[in-house]
Amino acid sequence: MLKQLDAQTLSLKQQVAQMVVVRASGTVFDSQIRYPQWEPPNEKLHNWITELQVGGVILLGGSAAELSLRIQQLQSLAKIPLLIAADIEEGVGQRFAGATEFPPPMALSAIQPHDRALELARKMGAITAKEAQAIGMNWVLAPVVDVNNNPDNPVINVRAFGETAIAVSHLAAAFIEGAKPYSVLTTAKHFPGHGDTATDSHLELPTIAHGNKRLAEVEIPPFQAAIAAGVDSVMSAHLRVSAWDEKYPATLSPAILTEKLRKELGFEGLIVTDALVMGGVANFADFRETCVLAVEAGADILLMPQDPEAAVEAVCAAVESGRIPIERIHSALERIGKAKEKACSAPSEEGLTVAVSSPEALETAEAIARESLKSSGVFPLPPLARGETPVNLVVVDNLLNCPFLGSHTAAIAVPTRLGYKLQLIEQQWLNLNELPSGSIIQVFSRGNPFRGSIGLLPNARDCFKNLLRTGRIGGLAIYGSPYVWEWFSNCLPHDLPWIFSYGQTPNSQALVSQILFEGERDRAKKFVGDAFV
Repeated sequence: MLKQLDAQTLSLKQQVAQMVVVRASGTVFDSQIRYPQWEPPNEKLHNWITELQVGGVILLGGSAAELSLRIQQLQSLAKIPLLIAADIEEGVGQRFAGATEFPPPMALSAIQPHDRALELARKMGAITAKEAQAIGMNWVLAPVVDVNNNPDNPVINVRAFGETAIAVSHLAAAFIEGAKPYSVLTTAKHFPGHGDTATDSHLELPTIAHGNKRLAEVEIPPFQAAIAAGVDSVMSAHLRVSAWDEKYPATLSPAILTEKLRKELGFEGLIVTDALVMGGVANFADFRETCVLAVEAGADILLMPQDPEAAVEAVCAAVESGRIPIERIHSALERIGKAKEKACSAPSEEGLTVAVSSPEALETAEAIARESLKSSGVFPLPPLARGETPVNLVVVDNLLNCPFLGSHTAAIAVPTRLGYKLQLIEQQWLNLNELPSGSIIQVFSRGNPFRGSIGLLPNARDCFKNLLRTGRIGGLAIYGSPYVWEWFSNCLPHDLPWIFSYGQTPNSQALVSQILFEGERDRAKKFVGDAFV
């Protein structure tokens, strides 16, 4: 254990503070903070690190280069090295511009043969860990090992590796194995399985009503595989599992975290809560009580408590009153120390510009995108006749939250250069009954936290059905959710060319554009660089 984490030399308050990980912006200046309700200004963050001595920080926002500077700054303030975490299930570039971004994990389950999918999953894990270490991040909050067997799941969806326990177990284990050579922690989430819910735990508390037999066959095996592969931490789910605990959510349940995960599954690493500001537990009890309950249940790390200082005070008071045995704090501190020994002791040997977005990383991301594509029909689409102005109808879930799209990305730029007229619209406002002959439709839709629903809205489904019946649509591209693609597949004209891509990134768009407009190969290539083949 790290020398600085000796329970004999730390006060109770300092010991408990090491169990707290706070949220902060990955950007350097206060003026850049995007989520002030969760991301404190620098003065407060610095106080949490220097005076309260919190154990870690979870970061979001900024470029990879800026994040590297930010992490150096934060570590320099800490008396005890910090755990630096991020939700980077789709690569470091998912959250921090400039690093490698992969298609969502579910794309891997669509790749055949299975050995090829496992090879790419290992590479994805290795590249994610390598880039994280190069930047200074030491805790990868991935992989998701939930089995997404509910198409209506609004929060897991394509974040899962697949829809079966076997697929998820194998691919998640491969990801963890790929990350092993690097000094970063990996995380299996969300225990005991968030895949079969239709409720977003960011907003409400879902319930899993399955019995022991079903849980043992579907939800638990991927966690067993992750533990066997050497995963460093397990994140709890904010959901109620009726068969195991009718009263408490998993995050607050000793029966689930201690009896099931710790004792029955034999997991000896860190147990971390999902973010405690999420509605699934925030609405269950006062946040101070929630923090105490989580520690009682067996959590070693309290992630994003509403008020870190009050959270520490509440847990300390519970220890001093005898409600929480001091041994519970000491055991958490020991696990945190072991984790920090691994994660905080070995800086990257490669420079940032060498380790991040390397040719191998870009080629791997492109391979996953390309080999998971689905398509049918005759391509490329016929060139436009003189005087024709068909529409490129681009439909998104939220115009204010689609950073993957821009005038420079292939889904918009390539059709525009060919003479298509752009119409960009949110699906909720879709009310077009007819488009010019030869128009194309491109739909970007996937599950996202806080949205509360998934897939196509009823009015959008009706509109798409009407458009497809006209016979004036020349081609269809769907990006993101395979469940949206499956809906379209049931109402497509048999001769309509279509393409489905799990990824929404500029790389994925360029691959789709290559198929749609083969003559635009050279132009599309610029959107992915030398990785385009």
